[in-house]
Amino acid sequence: MFTEMKLGAWSTDLRSKLSLPLRVELWNGERFDFSAEPPRVTIRVPGPASLRYLLAPSLYNLGRAYVEGALEIRGRAADMIRIGSELAANNGKPARRANPLWRLSPHTRQRDAEAIRYHYDVSNDFYAAWLDPNMVYSCAYFETGEEDLATAQVRKIDHILRKIDLRPGQTLLDIGCGWGALAIRAAQAFGARCVGITLSENQAQLARERVARAGLEGRVEIRLQDYRDIDGQFDRITSVGMFEHVGVQHLGAYFGKVCALLAPNGVAMNHGITSTDVVCRASPYGGGDFIGQYVFPHGELAHLSTVVEAMQQGGLEVRDVENLRRHYARTCAAWTENFESHADEIARLTDAKRFRIWHVYLAGCAHAFSHDWISLYQIVCGKAGQEPGLMPWSRRYMYP
Repeated sequence: MFTEMKLGAWSTDLRSKLSLPLRVELWNGERFDFSAEPPRVTIRVPGPASLRYLLAPSLYNLGRAYVEGALEIRGRAADMIRIGSELAANNGKPARRANPLWRLSPHTRQRDAEAIRYHYDVSNDFYAAWLDPNMVYSCAYFETGEEDLATAQVRKIDHILRKIDLRPGQTLLDIGCGWGALAIRAAQAFGARCVGITLSENQAQLARERVARAGLEGRVEIRLQDYRDIDGQFDRITSVGMFEHVGVQHLGAYFGKVCALLAPNGVAMNHGITSTDVVCRASPYGGGDFIGQYVFPHGELAHLSTVVEAMQQGGLEVRDVENLRRHYARTCAAWTENFESHADEIARLTDAKRFRIWHVYLAGCAHAFSHDWISLYQIVCGKAGQEPGLMPWSRRYMYP
């Protein structure tokens, strides 16, 4: 009775402040609507014990309750995230808080490999169901905003390869190569000799198959390898969507390794997600905590200023920086639409809990990029101390 009284007070307070296309259904059949328009999201509370998630609505609490089955939430993922964010904001808790201490835990080879396998080794079919045909799992590049996802992903790869001024015969190292799309494109369209590395066995297997089908086995090598174990030097280095797994405290050493692997006149580019909080606090309303627990274990986001400082500490000079936040919001929205369009197929490819994790994760990322909670930067760099004559006068070479 006490919890139901609290729910009544909560619903009255909420109606006085917000109009949300939300319906709450209780286990006893009672319903609460929070707008005159038809509900876009319905939250069903299966029993009194589940009310605590609703009465303290952070993105972490609501996301956890949905994933674990403590609340049944129906609706489009984008609507679920938007309404969940408004409920969290109305709850009045601080938007951001300090990262928990476990985010500063050591990033060993074993821990990093386990984290990568957890996220990427769901199954190749799972990812193929909602990614583009090339299975590019990183921010696309929309030159006009009218491109479809597949076109925008090819343009992203070409944009990167033009930024590093990749030329025929040069060697390219792709750290975190995914399913091989960038390495294959670099060899096919730019004439490079490529090495791609990943810690995901599923990715490595399919990437090798794709290299073989493209007839590029003599030009592209895919390795199951940790970046700390690479030797040699490369004319060009790319790292796309990988450094988020390195750990903020290890970024200086990471970029030091990139610098050591880079040829004297070489060019490298880091493409990665950053925090928009200068002290790298967690994303608002518990969204970062949800991702850390359910999506990217041991993942850490640094602010752009921290990344630039770490590059300098590692012996690299920043030459060009581009913000692609708008592009990643669009990319994640497209992934969410694909996921929901193929929901029946995806549900057969994984278990119900993982399905729910990804359902809200993709839409949550689109929301986070749209609201400047997180961002995405491409940073082109070279070895520090090089003669300035080695640098181009302008960005014109990037835009043919």
